Amino acid sequence: MKCLVVVAHPLSASLCQTMARSVVDTLSAAGHTVVVEDLYGSSFSPALTPDERSSYYEPSFDAASIHAQAERLVDADALVLVFPTWWFGFPAVLKGWFDRVWAPGIAYDHASDFGPIQARLRKLRKVCAITSLGSPWWVDRLVLRQPVKRILKTALLGTCAPACDFKMLSLYRAERLSAAQVQAFSARIQATLCKWM
Repeated sequence: MKCLVVVAHPLSASLCQTMARSVVDTLSAAGHTVVVEDLYGSSFSPALTPDERSSYYEPSFDAASIHAQAERLVDADALVLVFPTWWFGFPAVLKGWFDRVWAPGIAYDHASDFGPIQARLRKLRKVCAITSLGSPWWVDRLVLRQPVKRILKTALLGTCAPACDFKMLSLYRAERLSAAQVQAFSARIQATLCKWM
């Protein structure tokens, strides 16, 4: 499969970058074609431009500034997102990638009467989100009811790629992990991707 791995962490020695390398190594070893979109490494600008916003409801969205990113997304059979959860949400650069790249004519089409949007990412068959959180599991799951997972599964994939299979792997208390715990989570990533892909 053609796998797009999107990484959103500014530090090259971070836990997220370590997890991303594990993802890339696992997918490559399994024979998949892997393309990495390192949002910080490529200096991706998360801010929606005035031209992009003003063309959102026009017949043609102005995708000139994000054409390469849009091509990679549309071409992917599988998408793996690797990012930290900050304040129970996406890092700004990843939120901006959704705002700018998951746009009309790319990820969806507007209905003529501004009713429900029409999905376009029909090639996308599998999406896996891998994230780290500083909080314990019970705060994310019981108190806040997994806001990041709900947004990904329902708002983004549910409308733009409703037929895809979605998985999420969350690593809690990320600031207090031992090397053995990090290694165990990396093994979980590898096992999940090998079985699932």
